[in-house]
Amino acid sequence: MKKPKTLDENGVIKHSRKNLRANGLSSEEPSSNITSEGGVVYKEPSMYDNLLATLGSGSETFTNVNKRRQREQEGISDTEEDEDGGSELSSESEEGSADEGSDNESKHHAIGNELSGHRLVDVLEHNEEAESDEDNASDNDHVDGLEINDKTAVDASENKSSFNAHLEHTLSEQEVDDLLKRNWKFKWEVPAVDISMSKWVGTGECPLKEVGSDSAYGLKMRLYKHWLDVYNASGCRDFHSSKQRLFFSTCNSYRDVMHCNKKPFYLKGKEEDSSIMDAYIMHSLNHVFRTRDLVKKNDSKLAKHQENNKETLSVEGFLDHGFTRPKVLILLPLRSIALRVVKRLIQLTPSSHRINVEHFDRFLNEFGIGEAKDDDEMNELPSNGHVLKKSKFQKSSKPIDYQILFDGNADDHFMIGIKFTKGSINLYSDFYSSDMIVASPLGLITKIGEAEMEKEKDVAFLSSIEVLVIDHADVIAMQNWSHVKSVVEQLNSIPSKQHGTDVMRIRQWYLDGHARFYRQTILLGSYLNPDMNALFNLLCVNHQGKVKLISKYKGVLPKVLLQVRQVYERFNATSITDADDARFDYFAKKVFPKIKDSIQGGTMLFVSSYFEFVRIRNFLKAQNASFCLLGEYTKQTDISRARIWFFEGKRKTMVYTERAHFYHRYKIRGIQNIIIYSLPERKEFYPEIANMLEGSENMNCTVLFSRFDNFRLERIVGTSAVKRMLSSKKDIFVFC
Repeated sequence: MKKPKTLDENGVIKHSRKNLRANGLSSEEPSSNITSEGGVVYKEPSMYDNLLATLGSGSETFTNVNKRRQREQEGISDTEEDEDGGSELSSESEEGSADEGSDNESKHHAIGNELSGHRLVDVLEHNEEAESDEDNASDNDHVDGLEINDKTAVDASENKSSFNAHLEHTLSEQEVDDLLKRNWKFKWEVPAVDISMSKWVGTGECPLKEVGSDSAYGLKMRLYKHWLDVYNASGCRDFHSSKQRLFFSTCNSYRDVMHCNKKPFYLKGKEEDSSIMDAYIMHSLNHVFRTRDLVKKNDSKLAKHQENNKETLSVEGFLDHGFTRPKVLILLPLRSIALRVVKRLIQLTPSSHRINVEHFDRFLNEFGIGEAKDDDEMNELPSNGHVLKKSKFQKSSKPIDYQILFDGNADDHFMIGIKFTKGSINLYSDFYSSDMIVASPLGLITKIGEAEMEKEKDVAFLSSIEVLVIDHADVIAMQNWSHVKSVVEQLNSIPSKQHGTDVMRIRQWYLDGHARFYRQTILLGSYLNPDMNALFNLLCVNHQGKVKLISKYKGVLPKVLLQVRQVYERFNATSITDADDARFDYFAKKVFPKIKDSIQGGTMLFVSSYFEFVRIRNFLKAQNASFCLLGEYTKQTDISRARIWFFEGKRKTMVYTERAHFYHRYKIRGIQNIIIYSLPERKEFYPEIANMLEGSENMNCTVLFSRFDNFRLERIVGTSAVKRMLSSKKDIFVFC
């Protein structure tokens, strides 16, 4: 007996829509009575087979529609089906029922009771998206601002849409195999505008080619005109060559994008950060509105078809659904940044779509400073969506970038659904009826954990995400990057339950388990680390291809204002998995003996990760060393005590972590010598730490590195210097 492959070796589902029979088998054992010209054939039913069978049994219209689609896919005409296939389908149904027995019949009956009674037009409504006839008419009569009677212009506009080109592409098995090999070939490169020493590289054709100024750049016309009005109202000119327009074109190519040299708003990069934010917001809005318009247009056609009582209709042209409604997920690190993004999202939404912003006061209270503003504030938002409170930090000794970043609500646990309906934006919609979800990685991980613990809960609202934006990835890296990895791995999984969608209109590549190959990921941050690079290379497998920014760096050594003798010591590591052990061995054998034998105290030991912090702490305890700790999880009372002990010389060594510095930006007194066990991810921290040697007699700084520290090292000493340091036969390098 020949059994079809349902999963390949990579876990990709291989069934096709041919197997979704309205009258197919649903028993656990194959029926031996069904024969064909080639012998007995077994087709194992899936969840959707059974669901379609149920829908078919409860509605004659569903049965007719599904049979018609089967005939089209198998190349059988209506006449051939009537002549040859009718009796066969009838016998299959009768024989299958006889073999299945009462158990399966009762299962079908139970599901049928739950779903029966729905008319075709009821099921075709996309969750709560049904709107008034007036709104439907306005959206259907205009496509990107073109009159409906100009049929040629409408078709041309739709054909040019990268939205359609991306989602309607059918992947072959060879393409899937190639994507799973992750062998990306970057075929083009262009200089990055206004980003020094940087270039864009990518696969396929370059999306950054010149476009006429009369083009809408792939945007829906109403979005394009509104964006242009907002841009001009801000006092800016030459939109067509602006940063946001250029980056939007990159996003609108629907390729995976990695831009990890973005100057953030809190580091004097307000204009650049805002431009990139505007670009991905407009891309997200465009994707949501095009999705909604496509569904509404198909709803209208199918409703008219039913009014005419026609029994046959090709469903193949109406495949426009995912498993659930949410299509865009934006991951952000802090509530204050989410406030900035959502405010700008509201401002960039055309006025006709935001006559009412539901729950805006609640949103300001929960994501802002706790004081709700008037709705008029939305029309007075600054171009970057960020307002710095002058009172909180005006007397602070913290650096200005710290003040701006942590100004406002710094909570990192949040989720909010956003739904667009006729004339309104609902900021707290149910996740399953939302178009967008804005969340922190921690907020989503909590939901995923709850779903694993409680069977009645699930996170299927992540199953149909088609655009993923991870902004401020550098800040998220200071929280817990493993949460991001877990969330991305959870995306585009086939759900175990139906959540109100019309299964007859689910896109084929969703059913095939290919949704991850259609998801676009936009990864944005101020620096690149191995974790981000691994996620982009391994978990982003968009069939459209990839675009990424490659940069060279001048380094930050000139920002060390003191005459510090900086000694870089290279240790050998055979692989990236052995790098941590090699670093620890070098420290224990080469560096620590000098600390232990030294009479002088005041040694700061700087480590980048918590894992290294724990390892060094345990080692110092075992050596009965004189030390104190200042980590991200150290209690405030212990921190105060440790700083006093270190300053007074009661403890010779202080172990200080990068995350502690990120969240507190302490200025440690009493430092005589610095040992950087692992370089900081954030390049601006290096001169800050080195400048803490002010008042020291020797001003020495020792840095340990290997060839696997290339990303961090390059940002600190510069691209040209790091090449020499990694290729030289010498192991010690001195900067003064």
